[in-house]
Amino acid sequence: MGEITNEAAAQSMDEVSQPEETMADYAAELEASFRKIKEGDILTGTVISVDEEEVIVDLRYYTQGVLKAEDFSNDPDFSVLEQVRTGDVIEAAVVSMDDGNGNIRLSKKEANEVLGWEKLQSYLEEGTDLTVKVKEAVRGGVTAYVEGIRGFIPASQLALTYVEEDALTSYQGKTLKARVITVDKEREKLVLSAKVIEKEAAEEEQNHKIAMIVPGSVLEGTVENLTNYGAFVALKDGLSGLVHISEICTKRIRKPSEVLSVGEKVRVKVLNTRDHKISLSIKAVQEEMAADEIDDAEGFEYSSGEEATTTLGDLFAKLKF
Repeated sequence: MGEITNEAAAQSMDEVSQPEETMADYAAELEASFRKIKEGDILTGTVISVDEEEVIVDLRYYTQGVLKAEDFSNDPDFSVLEQVRTGDVIEAAVVSMDDGNGNIRLSKKEANEVLGWEKLQSYLEEGTDLTVKVKEAVRGGVTAYVEGIRGFIPASQLALTYVEEDALTSYQGKTLKARVITVDKEREKLVLSAKVIEKEAAEEEQNHKIAMIVPGSVLEGTVENLTNYGAFVALKDGLSGLVHISEICTKRIRKPSEVLSVGEKVRVKVLNTRDHKISLSIKAVQEEMAADEIDDAEGFEYSSGEEATTTLGDLFAKLKF
């Protein structure tokens, strides 16, 4: 009887162990294929085929899932050929266990009625920035779809400035960055805002400009508003700062309008830029100017331009001993 080599023994062990692995995998697939599925269930599957009429989904079941193009979204502009790719993982609701060809009929629209609102709620809570395409202009605003659900963007939430009714049509077809600000599943109400994102961006840019201003520097500005507690001065780059009433002049005043007027040009010193606000002083500039004038006066040497004629002898002659 011949000896069994180590190589042959290893091969024999592989042949024995291989069927066990295959059976284990097969058992897992078999168990998955016999799981109970019923109408209304929401299933997760992987797209394996896409055409203009339908999408085929692998459900890891004994049969495949089928989604008709019209069952994907309420958005009339939705295109399965443009927005669905092989390998995409999607969630859809079971409409029928048999579409007539032995496949499970699915609907992403119906899944959106459950999952879509849940996602919208999470977008609201997390402050997620979304990219949306404006569908149409309606009274008081425009519409856009998110997760297959129709949303409304009021005219007051389209931009930093209010958009007039006759300008709403110019937004049709535009892509905007927007954020969910209202979600009401019971009333099927979804409200979005592009303004909140633009406002944050504008504030960030403004704060950056303020951070670039050096405290102690002297700037030119124009008085733009007067209040009981001070004057607001417009500076360069769209910035403005406050001159508190105590920093307007060296003398005591009851109100800023006693010495300032709107539209007046002034020179101001930057005191600080705390909390993204610019604190200014007109008095500090006046005090520095006054100090400079005193320094100039003290350093000035008087000369008559005439030659000195008094001698030491003349001085002693005037002295009495």
